[in-house]
Amino acid sequence: MAGSPAQTDHSFLLRKLHSLSGLIPVGAYMADHIWENSYSLVSSGKYNEASYALQTVPWRLPLEICIIWLPILYHAFYGFYVWNRGKINVSQYPWVGNWMFTLQRWTGLIAFFFLGWHVYSERFLTHGRSTYDIVYQSMQNPYFFGFFLLGVSACSVHLGVGIWNFLCKWGLAATVRSQRAAGYLGVGVALVLLVMSVTIVVCFRFGWHPLDYYLQVQK
Repeated sequence: MAGSPAQTDHSFLLRKLHSLSGLIPVGAYMADHIWENSYSLVSSGKYNEASYALQTVPWRLPLEICIIWLPILYHAFYGFYVWNRGKINVSQYPWVGNWMFTLQRWTGLIAFFFLGWHVYSERFLTHGRSTYDIVYQSMQNPYFFGFFLLGVSACSVHLGVGIWNFLCKWGLAATVRSQRAAGYLGVGVALVLLVMSVTIVVCFRFGWHPLDYYLQVQK
C-alpha cells in the first residue's frame, strides 16, 4: 500500500518572509518616516509641508493597508508565534549568544505596542491631519515623551538586530566572520537611526530647530 504523501512544511518560507518583511517594507518605511520627521529640525513650517504632502497622497488608505499595516501585522504576529514556539537557533551563531535573540524579541514587543499607540494617537485621533503643533503639545506630557523615547529606541534597535538576522537567515552571512560583520552593520544602522529619532523627539519636546539655518541658506 502506498504511503501517504508528505505534508509540505511552509515554516521555512514563512520565516524567510518574516525576516524580509522586517526590512522591506517595514524597515524601509521606518527609515523614510524618520527622514520625513527630520524636517521638524528645520522649522515647524517645513514639517507641516512634509506632513501635508504625505496626507494628500492619492489612494493613501489602501496604500497604507497594503504596504504598511498588513506587513507590520504579519511581521509582528509571526514573530510572537516564533517566540512562543521557542524557535531560537543560538547554536548557529555562538559569537552573539542568547542576548541577541532576547534583545530582538523584547524590542519587538515594545515596538509593537508603541506603533499601535502611535498610529492611534497620531493617525486616528487627528483624523490623519497631524501637525507640528499637535505633536509639540503631546510631547509636553512627560509620560507621552518618555514612552516615545522608549518606542523609537526599541524600533531602532529591533531593526538593527533584524538586519543581522536577515543576512544570516538568507545565507548572505554564512561564516562566523561574515556574521560578525553583519552584526557590526546592524549595530551601525541601529545607532544612526537611534541618534536621529531621539534627536527629533527631544527637539519636539523643547521646540528646538537646530537645522533652521537651512532656511537662511535658501534666502
